[in-house]
Amino acid sequence: MVSINASRELSAPLDRVWDIVADVDNEPQYWHGTKTVKNISKNGNTIEREVTIAFKDSKCRQTVVLDPRNSVAITITEGPLKGTKVVTLSPSGRNTKIDVVWDIKLTGFLGMFTGMVKKHIAEGTEEALDRIAKAVE
Repeated sequence: MVSINASRELSAPLDRVWDIVADVDNEPQYWHGTKTVKNISKNGNTIEREVTIAFKDSKCRQTVVLDPRNSVAITITEGPLKGTKVVTLSPSGRNTKIDVVWDIKLTGFLGMFTGMVKKHIAEGTEEALDRIAKAVE
């Protein structure tokens, strides 16, 4: 299992950050490793979707659970990686802290490149946090 953690304090109120983080249909705008999002079903705050990722245009099946103004939990159930990505928001005065935690396992031959893929996802996560910060600040 590969774990990746990233955090950032943003100079923006919680509601403003939540509006971006919870708009999971626009994820490719901030998370460039995500190329396309196709929703399969939605039931309340739970979304089943198929996502095309940048790695060889691979498809992943995901379940997204929105916990309003708190977190977006993504469980990756099918594809070249499996596991979770959880984005959690915490108010901090007038600012908002955003934490991203990945716990993933690379499947198939991709397992041989775990170190390289971990570095790529960690860098992509930092870049996504930069784009989110620019959008809200």
